[in-house]
Amino acid sequence: MQHIPDDLDPGQTANQPLGIRRTVTMANIEKRPDGVWRARYYDAAGRQHARHFRRKVDAKSWIDEVTASIVTGNYVDPKVARTTVSDWCDSWLVGYGTRRKSTVRQAAVHVKVIKADFGSTPLSAVKPSDVKAWTVTLGERYAPSTTYAMYRRFAQIMSDAVHDGILQKSPCSRRTSPPQARQRPHVATTEQVWALHDVMPAHLRVAILLGAFVGLRVSEAAALRVQDVDYMRGVVTPQIQYPDVPLKSEMSMTAVPMPSELALLLSANHAMYGGTTVVTAEDGRATTPYAIERAIRAKRGQVPGLPEGFRFHDLRHYLASLLIASGLDVKVVQTRLRHATATTTLNTYGHLWPDADESSRAAVAVALNAREDSSRTAAGV
Repeated sequence: MQHIPDDLDPGQTANQPLGIRRTVTMANIEKRPDGVWRARYYDAAGRQHARHFRRKVDAKSWIDEVTASIVTGNYVDPKVARTTVSDWCDSWLVGYGTRRKSTVRQAAVHVKVIKADFGSTPLSAVKPSDVKAWTVTLGERYAPSTTYAMYRRFAQIMSDAVHDGILQKSPCSRRTSPPQARQRPHVATTEQVWALHDVMPAHLRVAILLGAFVGLRVSEAAALRVQDVDYMRGVVTPQIQYPDVPLKSEMSMTAVPMPSELALLLSANHAMYGGTTVVTAEDGRATTPYAIERAIRAKRGQVPGLPEGFRFHDLRHYLASLLIASGLDVKVVQTRLRHATATTTLNTYGHLWPDADESSRAAVAVALNAREDSSRTAAGV
């Protein structure tokens, strides 16, 4: 191990030309008067780090390990490595504040749980086994979907720590991930949709139409303005969501065509209640997503066969089933529901496409029949 003269620049070795700085790890090992071996090195910023060992071989092993981490780009400052999960979560949440307020609020809920469970633990001390054990305890407290969301948030936070250079490797991976909760949506029949429409308060019936036949989300339906509906051309173009914030994505602003029959119903509703929004309270003022969902909860029990957990978002599922049953392909359904990707559409509604089993049987049968036909031709039959 090379000795570094005291008068040498921290980023320069003894036999290195002037002007070449911090291209190799600066390190040395020396024996102190008390017999202890001191190993030290300089990081890229010129800061000295030292540790003491009773054996020279241990000191050299430590220096070699540090050198390898610097060469491979995995080096983490020891002081930074002692950052706790709680401290990093606080810093991470500040940087995450550029997202929309509702997204940040949800992240803050997750962070509160993470800090309660991992708070004082150094980032570098969290092991994959710790993460797996944590997901088990989460599963005892929360629903599978919430457990998965908490884990994904923790994985995001740890990944950003790696990207920021304060953690060498994230303890989260596919091996530590809990199963993603997959629940098939409630799909109402056309009769149930109209039955729900009829038992809703008169001023909120138009919300059922927007959910079931336009595919709006409840926050979009509550905020849909009269100016966002072209009654003559039969087009609905969502622009904002409740209370008055941008939509989730550019795809959410995709114009949705509607038949003239629906345009007439929307127009008649506006003529009756007025106001600047399509869905209103009884007095014509704008309503809220909560008011719509509350009315559905109060009335869904009056519709035979409608599940107890049926909510406004399930009206979008009805629209998807309607389009799929009509023979529309996945790209059209994706566009009408304004999903970001066709993958999202398939993951949610793939089971609704009809005759999947029979179609695959028919495809294989064609190949088998082709084999038999060629065999008969070769035999001169």
